[in-house]
Amino acid sequence: MLKLDISGCEPFVTVSEFDEYVSAARKALQTLDSKTGRGSEFTGWNELPEETTEADLHLYDLIAADWAQMGVDLVVVTGIGGSYLGAHAMIEAMSHPFRALLGEKNGPDVVFAGHNLSEEYYADLMDLVRKRDVAVIVISKSGTTTEPAVAFRMLRRHLEQRYGSGEAARRIVAVTDPVKGALRDMAAAKGYRTFPIPPDIGGRFSVLTAVGLLPMAVAGLDIRSMMEGARHIQRICDEPERDNPAIRYAALRNLLRDKGFDIEMLVAFNPRLREFAEWWKQLFGESEGKEGKGIFPASAVFTTDLHSLGQYIQDGARIIFETVLQVANSRREAFVEEDADDADGLNYLSGTAVDHCNEMARIGTRLAHIDAGVPNITVSIEQIDEYNLGQLIYFFEKACALSAYVSGVNPFDQPGVEAYKNNMFALLGKPGYDERAEELRERI
Repeated sequence: MLKLDISGCEPFVTVSEFDEYVSAARKALQTLDSKTGRGSEFTGWNELPEETTEADLHLYDLIAADWAQMGVDLVVVTGIGGSYLGAHAMIEAMSHPFRALLGEKNGPDVVFAGHNLSEEYYADLMDLVRKRDVAVIVISKSGTTTEPAVAFRMLRRHLEQRYGSGEAARRIVAVTDPVKGALRDMAAAKGYRTFPIPPDIGGRFSVLTAVGLLPMAVAGLDIRSMMEGARHIQRICDEPERDNPAIRYAALRNLLRDKGFDIEMLVAFNPRLREFAEWWKQLFGESEGKEGKGIFPASAVFTTDLHSLGQYIQDGARIIFETVLQVANSRREAFVEEDADDADGLNYLSGTAVDHCNEMARIGTRLAHIDAGVPNITVSIEQIDEYNLGQLIYFFEKACALSAYVSGVNPFDQPGVEAYKNNMFALLGKPGYDERAEELRERI
């Protein structure tokens, strides 16, 4: 069961201040659920856990089973932003960090493309693709977003040349708009299997659709348990009560921002959650950072980053608050052993679980940072598994939407993302951007 502990903010806020922001967050929940707020046409994710059926999940299993029968041992997921971050986060959290070196597999390796324009990255990726039995999941509503489109063109060409057009089509699944767009048209023409991106769900809120669930199923994750966790926390976060954790988190974030804490550091004490933080940063950064508003989302993995960023957090400008992901139970065991020489002076820890050392580091860090003027919010889950990760996903999605509404912005658009795209199109010579290209070239 996900739990929210805000006691680490008590030195920085008053009860009356907090109650005022809780009231605003409860109104935001009503706005979200009644679909009367800005961007309400993109709130389909709000009911998604309850509405997803076993039949929906079975379709993802069929793809995984078909590719396993074909001997596929590498799946390239092609997308950018919300089209890959959620799947990447979940797969990394649930995968053995040294699986490649161990040579142990429970299914195909899953790698990602379409999230950058690095020439070296794609040359390196093609080195791998040429040596493996490969399939591709391409994720794009339009099919024309530059980064995934460039990657998919390369991968599609390789598959067609290597396997022939018919076999290549069986190795490609498109997750795209249900009725229109370049990728939808291409899939129809070439015979790709497809899954829809619901038109009422934007990319960064789409991890519990085919966008995230299909790659997870192919990677061997228990997507049913993930959805059950999401359903459980959805029921809790739907309640307009003061103790609703999404309401409390959204309220406290806005209150801290208005007190000058403009940066939120999402902290994990388990490196398996490093990519989860990347998903979280996109969710909050793209949802709230607009109209000159928003909390800047950053992340760290402790205790590693306590030996770098920790100095700034402890002694730097008082503009940061922390949201710490606490994992109550480790899935593996490792102990500090007795050493006859005790040269490192660690025999006082003999027989102690490493996880206990990590927990004492978390508690010690929390107290040190609070004493130094850093508010602390703790989000706790039982362990890193699909059920608990499903809870985390939906909790943060719900809280993000409420927080954005409290701050007065539309959680579901991203107008700022278009600025770099338009400049890039002009500089690359895309038709229709000639006038813009001339203006830009005068500046460079």
